[in-house]
Amino acid sequence: MAKELRNGYTTGTCAAAAATAAAWYAFAGQEKRRVWVELPGGGMVNMAVEKEFSQEEWDREPWFFAEKDAGDDPDVTDRVKVYGSIEPLKDFRGGRENGNLWYHSEEYPCLFLTGGTGIGMVTRPGLACPVGGYAINPVPRAMIFRQVGQLYDSLKQEGNYLIRVRIPEGVGLAEKTFNPRLGIQGGISVLGTSGIVRPMSEQALKATIRLEIHMRAAVGEDSLILVPGNYGEHFLKETLGISGEQAVRCSNFVADAIEMAVDENMKRILFIGHIGKLVKVAGGARNTHSRFGDRRMEILTESLEQVTGCRERKEVCRKKSEELEKRIMECSTTEEAVGYLTEAGLKEAVMEHVTRRIYEQMNRWGQGKTDIQVLTFSTVYGILGMSGFCGPMIEEWRERQT
Repeated sequence: MAKELRNGYTTGTCAAAAATAAAWYAFAGQEKRRVWVELPGGGMVNMAVEKEFSQEEWDREPWFFAEKDAGDDPDVTDRVKVYGSIEPLKDFRGGRENGNLWYHSEEYPCLFLTGGTGIGMVTRPGLACPVGGYAINPVPRAMIFRQVGQLYDSLKQEGNYLIRVRIPEGVGLAEKTFNPRLGIQGGISVLGTSGIVRPMSEQALKATIRLEIHMRAAVGEDSLILVPGNYGEHFLKETLGISGEQAVRCSNFVADAIEMAVDENMKRILFIGHIGKLVKVAGGARNTHSRFGDRRMEILTESLEQVTGCRERKEVCRKKSEELEKRIMECSTTEEAVGYLTEAGLKEAVMEHVTRRIYEQMNRWGQGKTDIQVLTFSTVYGILGMSGFCGPMIEEWRERQT
């Protein structure tokens, strides 16, 4: 029986816990070691918190932190400390001069919220936070305001207060996330919609892909470059002369990414990927992860048969074809298989056939609503195949950078 995976808590839940502990201290002088946090989806969680003073001389208010437990989810923010503090706003005049740096609560008008070290700043439109604001998403914002606001009311407080949240480790962790690609600079995001981290990393990754495509659409873009990952991005930059930042990584979710692009009304897609991934698409694989099957060599031999037509030819030709098919079927990598095709003088013909199958399959997923052009390559042999209008689309992307 498979082990049941353990849930964890979001950075938003941890930030709400830290802010709650800070509120108890600011409003009642009580130093709590555990606090209750109400989750957006219902229910309560009891979180451990600790107090810590800042090393900055100007920072007189104590900080409280909750250490994040991501459960069994492979989250880079697991075990980071999420800090919160509260300070009274003396001579407060409305906070408008702070622009998007401060969030405001209509329900609790005397409370304001801002970020700090390790919380990223939003630099591009399309996210749930305004450009120029700290990346504290709407649900965590609401959680923090509700937690602190309920204490503010029950303890009969007066005056305005500023809640601050920071995640010092977020500065370094940001480079391990998608945040820089999404236009969040200098730190990580305070996230969470349910307050709970459930070990469903595939869903989280697909949500990130969808968000990045949405952000391109939000600024008026109607064409897109998709690459599965590092290989495609590196090839895009080093061989085609197009910045990797122009591309959206779709990982193994090829069909999903195309359908997301259609949903966002993308009119043209340039898809660039290593043959080891895209040959699976030629066989109809929506997801190219190995656990969904591996028919790479079977697909290559099918295309070889179609190209050579040796099944209907004379015996000597059929024998040579069968020998080549056998060698390909014994290959462990597509690079090795392409090597055998090259030796036989069949690389161009077979790759043209494979590329056409990839192109047709991707455009079926696009339902005729977007023009998808395909380029597949090998790290050893370079470009292996390009669909008909791929070249002009590449040139157009190059011109965008000049």
